[in-house]
Amino acid sequence: MAEFEPAFQRQMKNEGGFRLHEIKGDSGGMTYAGIARNKWPNWAGWKIIDRGDMENPMLTQLVREFYIEEFWSKIKGDEIVSEDIAYTLFGMAINSGRRTAIRIAQTVVGTLPDGALGPKTLKAINDYPDTERFVAYFALGRLARYRNICFNKRSQTKFLLGWLDRTLRTL
Repeated sequence: MAEFEPAFQRQMKNEGGFRLHEIKGDSGGMTYAGIARNKWPNWAGWKIIDRGDMENPMLTQLVREFYIEEFWSKIKGDEIVSEDIAYTLFGMAINSGRRTAIRIAQTVVGTLPDGALGPKTLKAINDYPDTERFVAYFALGRLARYRNICFNKRSQTKFLLGWLDRTLRTL
């Protein structure tokens, strides 16, 4: 079964590590270690950040717990056999939402793309005969999503290269 820690470490590299940043035009607003304040305003780490206590070791623990609770457990990462498939789902869930990541996976494995990871979808993911093919097809689904975002909202094209880079790193 897949393990959280390797997926988390890879994801932290994608998010630029444990850094606080804000990019003009990013709908997430202020972001720390990939946690967007506009999306997750009640995350406990914001209190520590607002105090200016950026070296507090509890901050790293809160990030780890957040990713487990909000993403890893919701995509059932511990129940996915392939580390690569689990990581692929995990990264997309963080970047575009759990339901979107699950829908793409469902499209790849041929189950109803309803965005809910139930027993049928989990079985289809775990029974998928070729991990590399799954990851490649999933990447194509990601690329189509990013294309649609940029087509529908031109202001988001400035993020396209970063999205493409994340996608290509999963291959």
